[in-house]
Amino acid sequence: MTNKKFAAAAALTGCLPCAVLAQESLNAGDTAWLLTATALVLFMTVPGLALFYAGLVRSKNVLSVLMQCFAITSLASILWLIYAYSLAFTDGGAVNSVIGSLSKFFLHGVTRDSLAGTVPETVFIMFQLTFAVITPALIVGSFAERMKFSAMLWFTGLWLTFVYLPVCHWVWGGGWLFHLGVLDFAGGLVVHITAGFAALVSAIMLGRRKGFPETPMPPHNLTMTVAGAGMLWVGWFGFNAGSAVTASGNAGMAMLVTHISAASASLAWMALEWLRFGKPSVLGIVTGMVAGLGTITPASGFVGPSGALIIGLSAGILCFFATNIVKRVFKVDDSLDVFPVHGVGGMLGTLLAGVFVTASLGGAGLAAGRTLVGQVAVQTVAITAAIIWTLIITFIILKVVDALVGLRIAEAEETEGLDITQHEEKGYSF
Repeated sequence: MTNKKFAAAAALTGCLPCAVLAQESLNAGDTAWLLTATALVLFMTVPGLALFYAGLVRSKNVLSVLMQCFAITSLASILWLIYAYSLAFTDGGAVNSVIGSLSKFFLHGVTRDSLAGTVPETVFIMFQLTFAVITPALIVGSFAERMKFSAMLWFTGLWLTFVYLPVCHWVWGGGWLFHLGVLDFAGGLVVHITAGFAALVSAIMLGRRKGFPETPMPPHNLTMTVAGAGMLWVGWFGFNAGSAVTASGNAGMAMLVTHISAASASLAWMALEWLRFGKPSVLGIVTGMVAGLGTITPASGFVGPSGALIIGLSAGILCFFATNIVKRVFKVDDSLDVFPVHGVGGMLGTLLAGVFVTASLGGAGLAAGRTLVGQVAVQTVAITAAIIWTLIITFIILKVVDALVGLRIAEAEETEGLDITQHEEKGYSF
């Protein structure tokens, strides 16, 4: 399929953000919807993810997690302005298959009248910015309670530049996976696989928290976590349905299947926990919900309700067992289960997007000339490439940051807590 024909096919299915960059005429409905979706996705990080994570850590570290989410939001936003948007979403010329160019350095040439498809380019830039914000913020859960704040800032800037931007360009910016025909509607590869595998590397390289796994480290405030989880559920409609970049039936279907997957994964996780441990937990049902949301993300614009139900149930089951295996078998201290929920869920959803896209299974249908086996093969190649790139580059970045400022706080500081030692503040006065 030629590039022109593939871009047309992508636009018809709402497949990839790159497809909207061909300039059309302004559509007020599309613009209003994308403005709303953008606000919803930013709402997912602050306050949604911030509260979700903050409730899961011990009380002496609650402010550190909130601070990290806010700081990442600010840092990623400024980098997006300076060079990140340009590298992700412009034509890179001879190296376009790998990365974009700096032709929109400091958003050069972007005006009030610039269009990306049927919406102002400013709105498209802001929408994509929110994805660049939440992806490194997800990784916070893997090194919670033990990474230096300065190291976190260095890691975020370097990781966004050398992991997120290339993979984003490969998939959504006209890179090699885009032209290969990969299906990733809202970020199974770009967001969840990259964040999940970066989290695994981070957890291993930083080592376990003092006392893990012998000492129980229960969440200090599950009420806060549930509140954050509810915000994530609502915000995820902007994440997935907003990725249609139009106010259309495709956006409506993406919203519906997102909700079905989250609900079914919640129930699957709850049921397994009930059977295994005798009682269902609040922590279990909200973690199952996040697993369902993350897993449906790459498939949300391609599958129908029945496919979403199967994807959600599969996510609840597979991510539940992955969480137990990572912590209880391999004893990896991925503090807030980022890898088993987002990494494993991202792989599962990206693979199943290639299965349930088929019209016979209720999906949007395969691209012309593409077979089910061929599409699954493309999905597998993309998953493998994203994992290998993330593992290697994340390892190098952590080594560089460790050499620059050191990754981990001192043992005495860990005992006292990051709130006091890193920020000279307490989350609670009682």
